[in-house]
Amino acid sequence: MHFSIPDTQECTDHNGSNYTGFNIHINGEYHCTVRYKQLFNLHEQLKKFNGNELNFPPFPPKKYLPLTPNQLEDRRSLLEKYIQAVGQSTSLINIDLFYAFLLTAQQESTGERVKDVTIDVFLMNGYKITVSASSNERSYSILEKACSQINLPNPYVYYFSLFLIMREENGDLTIIRKLQDFESPYISQKNIPGNLKIMLRKSYWDPEYDLELMHDRVALNLLYVQTVSDIEKRWILCGKNIREQLAILQARGAKKEYLDVARNLRYYGYVQFKECICDFPTPDSKVLVSAGERELNLRIEVPGGEIKDRSFKVTRMRCWRITTHNDIIETDIQTVLQKDPQLDLSFEYLISKDNLQWITITSEQAILMAVCLQSIVDELLIKKTGAKFKQPSDFRNGSFSYMKRDGSSQVINLSQSSSEDTISSSPNGTMRLGRNEPTMSMKKLSEKLSNLTNRNSNNTRQPLVENDAFEGIGDEDL
Repeated sequence: MHFSIPDTQECTDHNGSNYTGFNIHINGEYHCTVRYKQLFNLHEQLKKFNGNELNFPPFPPKKYLPLTPNQLEDRRSLLEKYIQAVGQSTSLINIDLFYAFLLTAQQESTGERVKDVTIDVFLMNGYKITVSASSNERSYSILEKACSQINLPNPYVYYFSLFLIMREENGDLTIIRKLQDFESPYISQKNIPGNLKIMLRKSYWDPEYDLELMHDRVALNLLYVQTVSDIEKRWILCGKNIREQLAILQARGAKKEYLDVARNLRYYGYVQFKECICDFPTPDSKVLVSAGERELNLRIEVPGGEIKDRSFKVTRMRCWRITTHNDIIETDIQTVLQKDPQLDLSFEYLISKDNLQWITITSEQAILMAVCLQSIVDELLIKKTGAKFKQPSDFRNGSFSYMKRDGSSQVINLSQSSSEDTISSSPNGTMRLGRNEPTMSMKKLSEKLSNLTNRNSNNTRQPLVENDAFEGIGDEDL
């Protein structure tokens, strides 16, 4: 996860008092606004759970006089480093507590009252699953309820995830992002503009996992429905003869045989992004980017209209980073920053032995591309350890006090129970959080990640993300 606090804003509480709010962004998207004292209270709760032994950057100290602009910027920077460290912690209880904080802060920031709602989850063929839930219920709880309604066995639930997907004006679908466990799907969908739907898709990259899922009737159907949709949208490429063969299998209802053929097609299991610009092979090249099968693939339009295919293996990427360009617009009245900044994803690639080259892709989906790279590498390292997808672990019992913006407190209970996987409020202000975070028995690449932010400056280059999978490559692989 990429946690950042790119800016602050002046806020007013219900008593009319002004305060500074710190805007927390996750994976480049706004998530919530919190006060310094709320983050300080989170820090105190983490010390309580860890016996005062926190391996995090120093928390910025309290100040009893109004902050100067420079002091406020220092505080913002230190808070950003702190939440990044918490978000990258390998301690399950730290992550559990932090996610509960973020989930509650999202609800408070949007002013969404807790109420019973229905949430529509769609399969890629348009089939609708209507889930009854609480408005502040977290993503994995909604995922479990949706999968339960279609009778997907529990061991296969976490091979799938919920995604926010937008239908463009021309009818094309664009994957916005994967819904995470620190957010409410109901609130997130409601507060992001556009024609968004929550859709169920598989959440792994290696097609070998298909073989296990295809033994189950429901899991097989989910893979089949997604594959048919991806082929119809030409996210998966196939020639005329194969397309006719697949049409015959589809008409017969031969789902397994259909998948057996489709799994060998180009771009099966990939995520496709919008057309964008790349400096490879020449500056300002138009490219169509796809991520999957341990690579980032570029379909490049060359002079004459021909499309050439070039793959960049993740094991040859030494590192990558995001750069934000804010163009300044000057008028007679004021100087303002461009509303929608330009985003670049740059990666250093081993073109040949001892020849590393930086390649830059300019795209509004650059952060999503970087998140895909991270998850591909994480899965690759998991496979190397021999680990498999697991059922969520039980978490120790405990509770912490969430401080609201007005200074009042709300008790959050961290439950071990995996059967009661909801957040529910009671008359005394206590909330219960059940958590089913899938866990992997290995150090995640995200421990090395720094922020991807949008600062108020012309050009912001973010720290490098080192690639753990690059370390094992040898000359024989080149």
